[in-house]
Parts: sequence; C-alpha cells; structure tokens
Amino acid sequence: MASLILALAVTTTGLYAGFLLTFLFVVMPGLAALPDEGFTAAMRRINEKVPGPGFLIVFLGAIVFPAVTLVAGTNDREWPPTAAALGCSVVSHVVTIVGNIPLNKALAEAESVPGPVPAPTAVPASVAASPGGDAAQDGGGGGDGDDSAARTARTAFEARWNILHQVRTALSLAAFVLLIFAAN
Repeated sequence: MASLILALAVTTTGLYAGFLLTFLFVVMPGLAALPDEGFTAAMRRINEKVPGPGFLIVFLGAIVFPAVTLVAGTNDREWPPTAAALGCSVVSHVVTIVGNIPLNKALAEAESVPGPVPAPTAVPASVAASPGGDAAQDGGGGGDGDDSAARTARTAFEARWNILHQVRTALSLAAFVLLIFAAN
C-alpha cells in the first residue's frame, strides 16, 4: 500500500511540476510577446480556468500523497527524500497561495476598475521592471486610456508573478526529483 501511495505522490508531483514548467517555458514567454491589453486579458482568462477539478487534484495531490506516504510508513531510505519533497511542495504551495494568487486576484480586480489602475506602492524597481522592456510592455502603441490601464496592470503583475512562479517551479521540480529518488 505504501508503494502505491508513493507512486501517486510521484505522479501528482510530477504532473504539477510539468504544469509549472510548461507555464515557465511556453505559456509566459508566449504571453510576454502580446501587447499589454492582450497579455492582461489572456492572463485573466487563464487564471479563471486553472483552478478546475483536474488541476485541484494534482495541486492537492502533490501535498497529500507525500504526507500520506510518510504516515503510511516508509523505510529508512525512503523517509528523508520523501520528507524533503513534502517540504518543497509545501513551500511551493505557500508561494502560490501568498504570492501568485493575490497577484492573480489583483489583476482580475484591475479589469473591473474603469480608467487607469494605480500602480502598487513600494515595489522595488528590479521587481517591477518588465523583462522585455518598455517596447514589449506597450505593444508598440503610444496609447493612453485602456492601453495605459493595461500597461499599469501588467507592470504591477508580470515581473513579480514570474519571479514567484520561478521559485515555485524550482521547488516543485525538486520535490519531484526527490520523490523519484525515494521510489527507486
């Protein structure tokens, strides 16, 4: 029974790490090429769709199955990497819950605010700066009004979200590798 639960831990953690890696290497670079309005609209729609039932099974499974594996019993060789994997998964989920999700909610709220959206205060320049520079952020237009609101929302969101995403991706990938080690 413990080996089945460990296999489920490896599977759900691997699926979650793969999901995050896909965002890191494919989705976010693709969205980064969009003009501000397209980026913010696409990210809002993605954030509406992600927390579906399939995702929640994988998201929660990356915590539940390693924890159950430890409780169900592991041998002396399996315990350290499984415990370390659980720790990595928990920290990754904390980053998601206290970092990425609030940014997602702020981006969604910015959509319903008419006119320019105020930029958050006390954001370090290194975090607030877009990796693509100003030309990538404004989509090539000089715009104001909706373009300005989209630019402000993107500036408040993109760089900070990407940094947090890189952290949670690395942690989830580490958890997956540790669980593979525990299962072998």
